[in-house]
Order: sequence, then C-alpha cells, then structure tokens
Amino acid sequence: MKQITLSDRIVIEAGICTGKSIKKISEDIGKNPSTVSREIRTNRSYIRGSFYLNNDCKYARHCARKHICTDEYCERLCVKCRDYECRDMCVRYIPLKCSRIEKPPYVCNRCPTKDKCNKNRYIYSTKLADAASSRRRSETRRGVRLTEEQLKFVDELVTKQIKKGQPLTHIYSEHEAELPISLRSLYNYIDNGWLHVRNIDLRRKVTYKPRKKRKKSEKAADGDQFYYRYEHTYEDYKRYVENHTNCSVVQMDTVVGTKSRGQRILTMLFMKTGIMLMILIPDGKAKTVVDVFDFLLNILGMEDFRSLFDVILTDNGPEFRWTDYLEWAPYTGERRCRVFYCDPMASWQKAELEKNHEFIRYVIPKGKSLDGYNHNDMTVLMNHINSTKRLSLNGRCPYEMVAEGDESMKLLMELMGMDTIPADDVHLKPDLLIR
Repeated sequence: MKQITLSDRIVIEAGICTGKSIKKISEDIGKNPSTVSREIRTNRSYIRGSFYLNNDCKYARHCARKHICTDEYCERLCVKCRDYECRDMCVRYIPLKCSRIEKPPYVCNRCPTKDKCNKNRYIYSTKLADAASSRRRSETRRGVRLTEEQLKFVDELVTKQIKKGQPLTHIYSEHEAELPISLRSLYNYIDNGWLHVRNIDLRRKVTYKPRKKRKKSEKAADGDQFYYRYEHTYEDYKRYVENHTNCSVVQMDTVVGTKSRGQRILTMLFMKTGIMLMILIPDGKAKTVVDVFDFLLNILGMEDFRSLFDVILTDNGPEFRWTDYLEWAPYTGERRCRVFYCDPMASWQKAELEKNHEFIRYVIPKGKSLDGYNHNDMTVLMNHINSTKRLSLNGRCPYEMVAEGDESMKLLMELMGMDTIPADDVHLKPDLLIR
C-alpha cells in the first residue's frame, strides 16, 4: 500500500520524539525516506509565535522608525500602527524565524526550548496529521474542480464525439493533452450529470451485465462430435505458442445477423497489432470459409500468407470444422497455417476478438440481417473500427501499431482497401451504413 496509514503516522511521531533519523523511521514503516519527509512537511501543524505587538520583525521590540507610510503628520511609531503593516513597507524588515524547522526532522517535537520559544513552530501530531490528510483527500474528490471555461470545453468536445458513436477511451486517447481531467474523472463527471452526455449515451455503461458462471453439468463434453479437434485443442495451441514465440497469432470467428440465415461477417483479429479483418461471406458453410482462405492465399502469395496467418485460434462453429482444408493449400498440398480450437463453451479464450465484435454491434445491432450489405460497407466499417484508439494499445489505434518493416501487413491493407480514418472523424453509429 502506497499511502501513509494511521499506524504509520503513530510510528513516525514516536520516531521523531525519540530522536530517530528519517531514514530509520522509513525503515520501520517500510516506506521510502522521501515519503516520510514529505509526510512530515505536508501534515505538520503550524503554531504561530508570540511576537511583540504581533509583529514578527526581528527589530520590532526596539524599532523607533516613523513616517514609513510617508504621512509626515503621524506621530506614532510605525511598529504600533494599525492602518498599515510596516512589515510590508519597511526595507529593514527581517522575519524572526527558526532555522531548525528547515532541516530534518522539520518539526519542533524534540526541541528542548519549544515551550519557551516565541518563534513560529511546527509540531507533528498523529491525530492532526491524519485529520489533515483525510480532509485534503476528501476535498480533492468533491465536486467539479474545473473552471467554467474548462468545463464548457470538455462538455462540447466529449458530447460532439460521443454523438458520432466514438467510445470514451478513443476520445480520451486522441485528446488527452487537451483534456484537463483524467479518464476516470471523465466517467465520474458523466455519472454525476455534470456534462450533457449521460450514462445512456455510453454503450457499455448500460449494456454490460456481470458474467454468469456456467454450471459444470451444463458444459459440453469433448466427445466424438469434436473429432476435428484431435491435436488441435486449446492445450495444443498453448504448447505450440510456447515453443514458437515469434509466430503470428490470429483469432477468428463469424458475426451473424439473423441467426442461422443469410450473410455473415468473417472476422480475423491480428494479435500483434489489434487490426481486425472483416470479410462478408454469403453463408455459414465450412466450404465458404475455406474459399476465403484460398482467396487470401491467391492475392498474398504463400510467403506473405504464412507471415500473417501463421496460427489461427477459433471456436467450434461448424463453419470452421474443415481443419485439413484450412491448413493445407489446394493443388500444391503445402501447409499454409495451423488451426486450433478453443475449448467448448469457452469464448473467453479469444476474448480480444469477442471484445472487438462490440464495435461491429455499435453500427449493426444484434438481430439485424446482414443481407443488403456489401464488401464496400465492410471496408468502411473495418476502417472506422481499426482507427479507434484503445487504452490497451497505449492510446493508439490498431493501424498505428503496424511495424515499419511489416511489408506483409502493408500489402494486405493495400489489397483490402484498409486505411486510417482521422481520429475526430471516427463514426460508430448505425447511420455510418444507412440500410
């Protein structure tokens, strides 16, 4: 735990009073010496000294100066004046202060003359220090801590981009340098109703439901119906990846419109970059997926295909069960990739792709038929999704993650019409594809 606790403050006060060094105190509580030093200076209690005529000037008791305020008719000593502060006007003013409080331990707890001292003093008290820390922490978390102009700027910027369907993480990643608050504070401002954007405008905020644990009895058994999984299981996948650390992993799945009917979207997520390839297919047949693999092999060539699609991780859908046809090239019989399958009912094993499907649902809601969409529509949607900045990518979008020397990915992007959309033009709402 990084914060100083009440028990830590008790040890600090006891250490000061017994004459321990800051380094020794820090060892006692397991903190850095600079942390202890900062704690003492920040939360020490100020005690004003007893000064002659409440004037803390070194020469106040014996000062006989007059007319510092240029009033020639005034007969009072300037040190006794109540109309002006001579300390603000006198060039001879020198404050009466103790140099000991400027050096460790920065307080007067152990000073032998503290009871008789009439100078400004500091005392470190556990009770007062803890109260000061709690009060300060409470104040920093209370209400809007922006000026009216800053709040207006944040409100206009976020509202404008949210109306385009952009996720809050994307907006923050693109405008982090301009926004005067953190992403967490941005969520809090929306939650508390301080912006025109509401929780209802944040898709995940209103649709996320806690994951329900599936009972063991409900889990499908890995029996004969999964014959195609032999030597292609998730355990086989983990072993292969451990032994081939430089392999290129792609997660694969399909997105359906009206269930079991009509067109589908074959999605492939490249784990190294986060780029999602989207290809519209006419049905959910295994041969259709094999045809897509053959198409990609024809336009890329064997070397670039292997570089991009080295290892495929997918689920147990019937469209992916022609394992041999997916792994081996037609005519030449060369191995073009390796296909592995997640465990039954364990889509979380390819969680990155499942999360990316949410972006598709922002534009094409679940249950809406995909019939009527074409490949150009998929290219537009794919470019907007891949141009969305992610916190998981350190504020960059997937397209920005392509390495300078990754010629295979650049070739695929060129052939498939994949190009970056300007950050502020990213649009992830149904009106992106009007059908």
